[in-house]
Amino acid sequence: MIGMLGIVSVFVAVVLGLLIVYANNFLINRRKKEFGIYMTLGMGKRQISKIILLETIFVGIISLAVGLVIGIFASQLMSVLVAKMFEADMSEFHFVFSKDACIKTCIYFAVMYLAVMFFNTMTVSRYKLINLLNATKKNETVKMKNPFFAILVFLLGSSILGYAYYQVTGNVNAMNTAEKLLPPILMGIIGTVAIFWSLSGFILIVMQKMKKIYLKGTNMFVLRQINNKINTTVISMSVICLMLFMTISILSSSLALRNTMQRELVEMTPVDLNLYKTANLPETYTSYGVKKTTTEEQREDSRHPIKETLVNNGLDISVLKDIEEIEIYVTDNLKWGNFLGDKLAETKDLFPNLAYGTQEQIVKISDYNRIARVYGIKEYSLNEDEFIVICDFDNMVEIRNKVLANENYTLKIAGKEYKSKYRECQEGFIMMSTNHTNTGIILVPDSIPLTEKMRQMYVLVANYNAETKQEKAEIEKIFAGNEESSNLIKSLNNHGIEIDGFTKISLMEASIGIATIVTFIAIYLGIIFLIASSAILALKQLTESSDNKQRYTILRKIGCDENMLNKALFTQIGIFFCMPLMLAIIHSIFGIQFAIEIMSGLAKKEELIPSIIATVIIIGIIYGSYFLATYFGSKNVIKEE
Repeated sequence: MIGMLGIVSVFVAVVLGLLIVYANNFLINRRKKEFGIYMTLGMGKRQISKIILLETIFVGIISLAVGLVIGIFASQLMSVLVAKMFEADMSEFHFVFSKDACIKTCIYFAVMYLAVMFFNTMTVSRYKLINLLNATKKNETVKMKNPFFAILVFLLGSSILGYAYYQVTGNVNAMNTAEKLLPPILMGIIGTVAIFWSLSGFILIVMQKMKKIYLKGTNMFVLRQINNKINTTVISMSVICLMLFMTISILSSSLALRNTMQRELVEMTPVDLNLYKTANLPETYTSYGVKKTTTEEQREDSRHPIKETLVNNGLDISVLKDIEEIEIYVTDNLKWGNFLGDKLAETKDLFPNLAYGTQEQIVKISDYNRIARVYGIKEYSLNEDEFIVICDFDNMVEIRNKVLANENYTLKIAGKEYKSKYRECQEGFIMMSTNHTNTGIILVPDSIPLTEKMRQMYVLVANYNAETKQEKAEIEKIFAGNEESSNLIKSLNNHGIEIDGFTKISLMEASIGIATIVTFIAIYLGIIFLIASSAILALKQLTESSDNKQRYTILRKIGCDENMLNKALFTQIGIFFCMPLMLAIIHSIFGIQFAIEIMSGLAKKEELIPSIIATVIIIGIIYGSYFLATYFGSKNVIKEE
């Protein structure tokens, strides 16, 4: 997490650096008349640059000091917040001051302000006295666009965006590399710029045709102001739109991921202990890419159940309760490819990397029901000529359901034909996990002639015979302890006995770690993008209000009261804030779909609604606060003295 945050922080520093330069440029522009007066009084450009340099240094030192103090304490709050989100153990939490983070912050901040000083010096050196004194009277040059050409560009931009949307939602499986993702991203950027560039070319003309709206109140003034702003802020509006899109997509997807992982973690860890042991070890086999040779003693031990092995190696079995142990079988005559039947070629075209030679796992129905009873999940029943596929991994469910949809579909197991009881996969699992990862288990009647040679593994599930957290933690050390504790499983593996597994506590700790990293970085990035885009809009609007003060004075002179002026200002700022947000929302509808498809198996679509609601609340608070602050700030700027 520290490594990831280090990389992300560099990126964020660049974004914030650009924001500070932009804000500083706004402040310098506001002070042009002031600098002009200084020059009239005989002050040279070098002296003005020196004043700005000293001001920048003092402001930088004060803001850095205040920011560090707030950041040190806010980081503790953020840590507690994220930990609470994932129900992490807070017993070891203590106040932390990161020396490295402090040093990096100071370095990044120094680089930002050096850039600001450089831009200030360059800006002042280019000023001419006449331009400084007349800065408040000078308007931006607005070039009118050909309306027909603008409409053509708008339609072209919309088409480019539509095709980009189709690429990332209608062809998700093909978007599996950075090279394939780059074209839709570039199309999204080009389409966004084209939309904003073209709007100012025809939006005013369209509104002028709607006389009742255009001539009502101060609408004529507001629409012309909006038209001019769009015309002169195409790039900044596009950048803000894309930043808001990233904010919405990142926050919604990460919160959906967090919600899914939290829910599935509870569902998929119903007991304290889940062990499995390879049965019928061959003379040589490959484990995690390492080729191993077994002894006769190891091969003999692999024929014994897990419970028997644990007791024979010194475990006091009374530390466990609700113990159930079952056997899983495989046969070379039933592999994934065999199961797919006539759908094999079609599936290979869509998913060429699947291991079609993997043997299907077979479990007797009574054995599965014993496990299901302990887990507290659904049990099943079968007739003598039926089978059931239990599967909860979304992609595999989709593949298998296409096969099972055929009413005449049958499987040949141990020389006998069996038909599927259901036309689709049923929910269920045997092995615990942090999420739904069961790619398929075939349940068969107890009467099926499964031989010892077909036995693949033993699976044992159990709960700890304890009531309190402390008591469970002590038993946990037996099965998943560290180097210093008595880890029985590690000891058995060191002696060549192939037993492995999961504990509820270790799975929860692992899941919380991954989810915390993803969510922390997503929230961090999302809020930074949101604040940066809101701040740029606010600064731009305040600049415009300052420049347009004379226009509002003219409106007063021709009879507009303060309510009309305030309404015009509110509408103008509201439209300016809403335009990039609306296009960002449209981008996000497709972006979130793509993100959820890419994270299928980790984040579920049903978790999107609460995550989108949470994102709307976050954006509403931050974006809305900037909007209101901008409105009241602009209101004070145009207020009659």
